[in-house]
Amino acid sequence: MKEQSIKFKSINVSFTDHGKGKAVVLLHGFLENQSIWKYFSEQLSKTQRVITVDLLGHGNTDCLSYVHTMEEMAEAVQAVLNHLKIRKYFLVGHSLGGYVSLALAEVQPDHVKGLVLFHSTAKADTKSKKADRNRAIKVVKRNATIFIKEAIPNLFNTEYKPYKRGINTISKQALKMSKQGVIAALEGMKVRLDREIILKFAPYPVLYIIGKRDNILPYENLIEQAKLTKNGEFILLDKVGHMGFLEAKEETCKVIKWFVAKH
Repeated sequence: MKEQSIKFKSINVSFTDHGKGKAVVLLHGFLENQSIWKYFSEQLSKTQRVITVDLLGHGNTDCLSYVHTMEEMAEAVQAVLNHLKIRKYFLVGHSLGGYVSLALAEVQPDHVKGLVLFHSTAKADTKSKKADRNRAIKVVKRNATIFIKEAIPNLFNTEYKPYKRGINTISKQALKMSKQGVIAALEGMKVRLDREIILKFAPYPVLYIIGKRDNILPYENLIEQAKLTKNGEFILLDKVGHMGFLEAKEETCKVIKWFVAKH
């Protein structure tokens, strides 16, 4: 898919736009970029219009500041959608992308046709998680490569060995990021708002894709969140960690395709 870009607050924001049909916006996670969605975009664009976006400081999108809030990232995504003249859309967000999707859904609820939280949560960081972010920021300031090489393997189901290729893929993407981009995302996630209330009053359907072996987000908590909304559903993947778009590529793509077709 050919990448395009627009200007947003004086920086370049990179995106792709492919296919025709219902608009499906795919938002990647922390240390990733829009290329993680290649298989999903190829499959979904056979019947839908698929938009992918590099979030602030990731991929080919520039850094905007030293703290990239979820609201600013959502603004950048909205700028892409405005540029493409897309008013109604499905949001699919992996981890950080889910936080951004919730921030966008909060201000544009009538434009959202459905929300998929892909290994993501509506809760804010806990006190201990904020402390973890602060420690991570200190490590990145000293040596970003060490942080990336330690963090990424833990995103996969650590009991299952054949994810070396996936670990290498994500590591290569992450190592291309600027130190500012990594830190700005960590700072933004640390201060993000709790948005569980959005789920309770969501006028659109919500789907959680959950990994039972997720080392980052306990699956029990995500199941409880999925039950908050009257239109909530969840899929629990038994042998999957935090990276279902690689660990269960075909299965998760089919689930998203089903969700979009259903609504």
